[in-house]
Amino acid sequence: RCGLMLTLTTNLAVWMSAVTDESVHKAHSKLKKNTTEELFRWLLKVGMRSSSMEECNCNSQICQIFKNGYFWLYPFNIEYSLFASAMVYVMWKNVGRFIDHHSHHIQRLKFRLFRRTFFVGVILGLIILVSGLGVLILYEVQVNSSAEPSKKNQALTMYYIFNIVCLSLMSLVCIGGSVIYRFDKRDMDRHKNPTRTLDVALLMGAALGQYAISYYSIVAIVASTPRDTISALNLTYALLMIAQHTFQNIFVIEGLHRQPP
Repeated sequence: RCGLMLTLTTNLAVWMSAVTDESVHKAHSKLKKNTTEELFRWLLKVGMRSSSMEECNCNSQICQIFKNGYFWLYPFNIEYSLFASAMVYVMWKNVGRFIDHHSHHIQRLKFRLFRRTFFVGVILGLIILVSGLGVLILYEVQVNSSAEPSKKNQALTMYYIFNIVCLSLMSLVCIGGSVIYRFDKRDMDRHKNPTRTLDVALLMGAALGQYAISYYSIVAIVASTPRDTISALNLTYALLMIAQHTFQNIFVIEGLHRQPP
């Protein structure tokens, strides 16, 4: 229960960050005349989490396609985090629930807030959620308002370290959940279920946007110079994002195919 609540609230924190980025994109598009060029410069500074102030020379047709197509990937990232949060919440709610096959009435889950597993999970989840919101506010304020490079570097370092820690915890939780599945002697539900098939398709489809964003970030970091601490943190963040999405999808999809106890 603690791991599921940690995964749920961290997904919500990532969702809030993505919504904030998208809102700033819209604000810049209203204030600037040349929308595409201004948004691209902003993405290089903030959205791509880069510390370099140099503009990217984009002359080829393929580069133009990636530059203009990058903005279309953000909605997939937003929808994935929100959709994953909803599915993890359903899994958290059904932990410990038993189905009585000998009766026809619906057995309701009795929610006890101060039961140890519920209480600790909620507290840890709220700490992660509030901390994520605080880091996001500090990051946006210092990066967008401060003119000193040192403060911007501090804000970027704080942002990356927080996200790396959260993604590492989420990856460990999902791996731990998959390991627990191996010790649980329940059968897999192989029957056709349209609702479950749709859930899996939406989950995997929404994750493709974040996979693409992380992949482009990795390519840009490896090809760019110079390589500093921010670039190393950015590379670690992108790699962990791919790993966490993979482990989380495996854990959630396998949980959807488990038979009731």
